[in-house]
Amino acid sequence: MLYYLISIGITLSFLLAGCGGGNSPAPVSQKGKASSIEKRKTESAKTAEQKHLEKKEEKEYVYDPVGKTDPFKPFIQITSVRESGRSVPLTPLQKYEISQLKLVAIISTPEGNIALVEDSAGKGYFLKKGTGIGKNDGKVTKILKDRVVIEETYQDIFGQTKISEVSLVLGRLEEGGES
Repeated sequence: MLYYLISIGITLSFLLAGCGGGNSPAPVSQKGKASSIEKRKTESAKTAEQKHLEKKEEKEYVYDPVGKTDPFKPFIQITSVRESGRSVPLTPLQKYEISQLKLVAIISTPEGNIALVEDSAGKGYFLKKGTGIGKNDGKVTKILKDRVVIEETYQDIFGQTKISEVSLVLGRLEEGGES
C-alpha cells in the first residue's frame, strides 16, 4: 500500500509540473508590443473624444442681467430737475452756484427793480424777475431794496422734488473798511 501511495504521489507531481512548467510561451515581438500600445492610445483618444463631446453637449452658463440690479450703480441718484427735460443751452448765470455770485447793486426802475451780481472774476450780470440763475434751476422771484430772493428746485435723495428759497443780500461796507 505504501508503494501504491508513493506511485500516486509521483504521478501527481509530474502532472502538476507538466501543467505549469512545460513550454514557456513564445516571447512577444516588438511588433506585438507596438500594436498593443497603439491600441491603448486609440482607446484613450476615443474616450477623450467622448468626454470632449459630453462637455460640448453641456450648456455653458451665460449671465442674463434682465430683472437684476446693477451692483455698480449707486443707490442714490442725485440729478437736478433741469437735466431730465431741458434741451435749451445754459446761460452763463446757470453755470454758477448761487454762493459763487455776489450781489453788488440794486437799481430801481419804473418797470421793476434790476439787480447786478458779480462772479469771482469780477464779471457783472443783470438780474430781473424770472431770470434763471444757479445750477439747481433757480429763478429770481423777488428783487427787494436790499436783497434778491431766488427759488431753486432740486431732487432730494429719495427722488422727491423740493423747492428751496435762497437770498443774495446786498453787501454793506462796514466802518473802517474800504470806501
